[in-house]
Amino acid sequence: MQFPSPCLSRRISPRPSDFMTNLNLKPNSTSPKAPLPPSNPFPIPPPLIQPKKTHESINSRLALVMKSGKYTLGSKTVLESLRGSKGSVAFLHLYFTWKFSHPDLISDCVLTLIPVCPTKLVIIANNCPPLRKSEIEYYAMLAKVGVHHYNGNNVDLGTACGKYFRVCCLSIIDPGDSDIIKSMPSDH
Repeated sequence: MQFPSPCLSRRISPRPSDFMTNLNLKPNSTSPKAPLPPSNPFPIPPPLIQPKKTHESINSRLALVMKSGKYTLGSKTVLESLRGSKGSVAFLHLYFTWKFSHPDLISDCVLTLIPVCPTKLVIIANNCPPLRKSEIEYYAMLAKVGVHHYNGNNVDLGTACGKYFRVCCLSIIDPGDSDIIKSMPSDH
């Protein structure tokens, strides 16, 4: 007596008619009674590309400032440029005062030197020491200069400036051909 082999006695793959009977459908029927599954059960979220693009645009604008503009690197020179002690512009103001005691002397000229901050924007790395950061932010607030907190550390900021050393902070005096000052939101 021969026994049938187990592979032949058992069906391995289901037939399409088995599915039709489970759904109570006829093979040629077009309207199913059971609801259809959604076409995309797992929607793909949109990619987050914006922060990288902004970071790259800041680096490219900063490289253009390094080529065609004027800047200072380092916290001491940033504080000097914020105080206006270096490269300051002097204005001549004439104050006319009326002398009541001598009517023939109509006016006196008073020369006043007003130091003007040459800095347009200050960029600070994210690992700048807190005391130095607060001091620079305070002087920038007094001088009404925008401060941008760079998303990278001082090594990344130095690389973005095209230098082989670390840069904790920098001040942009003249942007040159770059539009970095217009594009940066000023964080006072």
